[in-house]
Amino acid sequence: MRAGPVTFATRAEEDAFWMGEALAEAARAGAAGEVPVGAVVVHNGAVIARGGNAMVAARDATQHAELRVLRAAAYAVGDTRLTTATLYVTLEPCAMCAGAIVLARLGRVVFGAWDDKAGMGGSVGDVLRHPRLNHRPEVQGGVRAEECGRLLTGFFAARR
Repeated sequence: MRAGPVTFATRAEEDAFWMGEALAEAARAGAAGEVPVGAVVVHNGAVIARGGNAMVAARDATQHAELRVLRAAAYAVGDTRLTTATLYVTLEPCAMCAGAIVLARLGRVVFGAWDDKAGMGGSVGDVLRHPRLNHRPEVQGGVRAEECGRLLTGFFAARR
């Protein structure tokens, strides 16, 4: 984790920077034999939680990067509501993770690669911005999408 808050000239610059942190977590997960998805939660300009997928190691299908960092972030701030935090994740959240994001009341979600098979941030469905839910975070997709996608396609190509 960084020593203090980081500031940026533009939101696009900020998103690209923090997505780089999520990409580093994804690379660590991939090196450990997990599907390479990584995430960080940023609050007040600093990372308060970071992690990657750990489904294989935990033998638990719920150990997605998003859920792991949401738990850690809630612990870090002492509250289950993360209304002023931003989640950066390398892959569009699935239904399970999107539901948890809504329940955590995250202020913003930024993801990298789109997931046309299970994405719930606009690809297959849009749980994150569903009009009947009581919370809808701001959503930005496609940040450093090519890098995030290459990490995933490279991982799966090596397994075939």
